[in-house]
Amino acid sequence: YLSTFRPLVKHEVEKNKAQWKTMGPAKVEVPSPKNFLRKHSKEPKLPERKKEQDSKKLPALSVPRRTDHPVMGIQSNKNFINTNAVAAVTGLPKKPQPIYVDRRQGDKYLLETSGLVPKYIKKKDYGVTPKYITRRNEEMKRAQKEYEDNILEHLKKRAMKRLSDEERISLLQGLKKNWEEAYGEFQCLPVEIDTISKKMHKEKLESQMKQLEHDIEVIEKHKVIYIANE
Repeated sequence: YLSTFRPLVKHEVEKNKAQWKTMGPAKVEVPSPKNFLRKHSKEPKLPERKKEQDSKKLPALSVPRRTDHPVMGIQSNKNFINTNAVAAVTGLPKKPQPIYVDRRQGDKYLLETSGLVPKYIKKKDYGVTPKYITRRNEEMKRAQKEYEDNILEHLKKRAMKRLSDEERISLLQGLKKNWEEAYGEFQCLPVEIDTISKKMHKEKLESQMKQLEHDIEVIEKHKVIYIANE
């Protein structure tokens, strides 16, 4: 089989064969060597400054501008030489500024700001007790007085009372009578204590008799006895 388009294709290939010898179509324009890639050409560009911002005035400066010129032509009749001489003669001498040094050949420092000058003793309120301390002391004194008054009132309520001779003798006789009763009950105990209840009863009588003997001895030894009112 032979294609009918074979002569046509062969003719087109031979026709366009010489155009691709330059690594591309011959009709393509070669770039100019002047259009090379420049530095920072691909970076984003800021928008142009508006005219309104350009028209704004700059803030006033405290120093003269470079283009400013001093005012010329001003004259004065003042004699500065004589004025300075008179001021130097009539003026008071300048007092030396007090200083201190940290060592013999050390650096110099101002004495006023060193904290060595006793400034605070010259204040009007120096040595005066602050108001809050005075108020606190008064409150403490008032609280102490109230406490003492309460104690005195409590002591008055529980004042000591002296026993008369008749009451003392009657009390002493009652204690001796109670001792005799306890002693008589103690004598009635059995000789053999074989139970817990008998043992406890014996110990109770012994402690009771011992306490009564102590009270009788105290009352007989002291002729004057005070008791607290309850």
